Amino acid sequence: MRWRRFRAACAALAAVVAAGGAQAQGDYPNKPVRIVVDSAPGSATDVTLRVVAERLSRIWNQQVVALNHPGAGGSIAARVAAQSPNDGYTLSFAAASTFTALAGAPGVPANLPIQVPRDFLPIGFVSQQPMFIAASPKSGIGSINDLIAAAKKSPGDISYATTGVGRITHLTMELLQMRAGIKLQMIPYAGGPSQALADLIAGRVQIVLDGYGGVGPGIESGQTKGIAVATTKRLPEFPNLPTVAETLPGFFAGGWNVLVAPLGTQDAIIRKVSADLRVALEDKGVQAKLAAIGTYTQPMTPEELTTFINEQQKIWKPVAEAVASAQKK
Repeated sequence: MRWRRFRAACAALAAVVAAGGAQAQGDYPNKPVRIVVDSAPGSATDVTLRVVAERLSRIWNQQVVALNHPGAGGSIAARVAAQSPNDGYTLSFAAASTFTALAGAPGVPANLPIQVPRDFLPIGFVSQQPMFIAASPKSGIGSINDLIAAAKKSPGDISYATTGVGRITHLTMELLQMRAGIKLQMIPYAGGPSQALADLIAGRVQIVLDGYGGVGPGIESGQTKGIAVATTKRLPEFPNLPTVAETLPGFFAGGWNVLVAPLGTQDAIIRKVSADLRVALEDKGVQAKLAAIGTYTQPMTPEELTTFINEQQKIWKPVAEAVASAQKK
């Protein structure tokens, strides 16, 4: 008799928990959703998030707020997001760099690289940003060939701005140096592209690499010179901008951003956000706004995202290892 009463109580409790989960999914979201981003306002990542957040706000009829926590290679934002409540109201808009950093390398925080599903639960792939290279008008550099020639003539004298050690912008420039056989001087900017662009215009640094959302305004205004994009083919939106691959065959590098959630977030919420994110990314208006800044959508399921991240980590690990080895010398 006692055992039957115990099983009945357990069944009742399970029903309550299941009902609570269904209610959470049905009601979600019933208040503003915060998305932690590891880049400064105005960066390519930040601009992308705000375009997607605006569409999600309309889908959910709730405000979606970007919380900027730049610095430390993305580790600050990762820590803030990981320590947030796992109720679905704080998500993380993570950049490629936080997944491709080399564990234990000089300058890489202890909580990087992020892994899924060890550290966060995957929701969906959001966007990819081809890397654009811009030069200071005062540098005399008008092409990748100019850059390579100048760097070979004066090794280490040509400086480039990047948004942090170990980030994809840094790794991309390291890959460029490896492929071209040149040596450049890295100048890190923790606050995002704004200060870097100001120094580029002033001639204090010669080269900057970022997504178009970060360097586009300077290129469009003529304050900086766009010299290449790190895609295998020229982009339809930028037909006059050569690719790095035209000089260094096969060269490709780009940033990407994904949406993840703190561990313990209900699967029902993960699935709902993933499905609604796909709706937002398939919106023609969203695609047009992102394409205008050199950013492209690529919806994925949580499972597809996990596979993609694992593959990217394998690709970039040798580059990161080479960077770490050089730093130790």
